[in-house]
Amino acid sequence: MRAFEFTKPPSTTLNHLEDADVFQVMRRGSLSALEILYQRYGAAVYRLALRIVGNCQEAEDLTQDVFLEFWQQQTYDPDRGTVLVFLLTMTRSRALNRLKKNRSHRDRLTQWLSDRPLSSKNTPFENTSLEELSTQVTAALKTLPDKQRRVLEMAYYDGLSQSEITEHLNLPIGTVKSQSRRGLLKLRQLLQDWIN
Repeated sequence: MRAFEFTKPPSTTLNHLEDADVFQVMRRGSLSALEILYQRYGAAVYRLALRIVGNCQEAEDLTQDVFLEFWQQQTYDPDRGTVLVFLLTMTRSRALNRLKKNRSHRDRLTQWLSDRPLSSKNTPFENTSLEELSTQVTAALKTLPDKQRRVLEMAYYDGLSQSEITEHLNLPIGTVKSQSRRGLLKLRQLLQDWIN
């Protein structure tokens, strides 16, 4: 399992502290405190992630994501349970979301392949037109503001729902909807010649 790359060794004075105290030090910006918690619970988080997703690389990525979110969000409340239970709950939730996303993507691909007639082959002209359209869409997406582009890419390329995008980007649902709507309107303007 990969570990975060910390530039300095963790402070030995933090090793003897309880988790809740280490968390309070981490809230003040201490990477050493995060490393202590990672050393204590990184293996447990990884094992749970691996058990759920069944893939070493995905489990490593998920472990990194959980600790990164733990560091950035800092939503843990010591009065509601232990750090380990909090991290494992986060891990389970994120792992199930990944499985759902992967399953949804696989189902859409299977559906798309089953809907395509096997005997129909595109003519060279049709292939050229599709390539041109793809190039135009990619170029138009690049001109959108970052927030609009990210929301549309997550929705249409990654297959995420608006609520999943909300969770992933930590934005209100209204913001995700308005960014999506604005982005689609802008794309419609940019691709007017291809739409009509």
